[in-house]
Amino acid sequence: MRHGKKDNHLGRTHSHREAMLSNMASSLILKKRIETTLAKAKELRKFVEPLLTKAKDDTHQNRRIVFQTLTSKETIKELFGPVADKIASRPGGYTRIIKLGNRPGDNAETCLIELVDFNETLLAAAQEKAAARTRRGRRSSGARQAADTAAIPAAEVVADEPVAAEEAPVAEAAVEEAPVAEAPAATEGEAPAEESNDEPKQA
Repeated sequence: MRHGKKDNHLGRTHSHREAMLSNMASSLILKKRIETTLAKAKELRKFVEPLLTKAKDDTHQNRRIVFQTLTSKETIKELFGPVADKIASRPGGYTRIIKLGNRPGDNAETCLIELVDFNETLLAAAQEKAAARTRRGRRSSGARQAADTAAIPAAEVVADEPVAAEEAPVAEAAVEEAPVAEAPAATEGEAPAEESNDEPKQA
């Protein structure tokens, strides 16, 4: 029984299947996209993505491990060169499968498997969408900032500060002058009252 065995043997022996996947992986790395059946593409994706992860760390041991599988010097040079530079910042998911429909001969499902970072058309479209979204956001925020600055000019703000500074001393002067003005008035009023009260007492 095949409990838990999810690998598709593709109707081939182990050695035949390994050789076929190695050749397909080399073609994918060199040409960046190949057309094949959907079943083979799914198996190829599981086969080639660990090799691409190994290529991100360019060491002698990783080159030996990958060369045991691919056995092609041109493929190794391409994999550890331009391909590794392109996928350096991607944390997995290096390939994309695009279904093409069934082929007329045997009605098998066909597809296109490619390296994600080498499809310039889709990358350009994604960048345009991202740029359009960020531009709208920047325009709206810039318009709001312009409206705020227009509502509160800098000249008015500068003019308000000295006025507030000038009003404060005037208020303090008024508070200080009030007691000084009241004190003499009270003393002058009290002095005649005391004199008038003292005169009858002396009499």
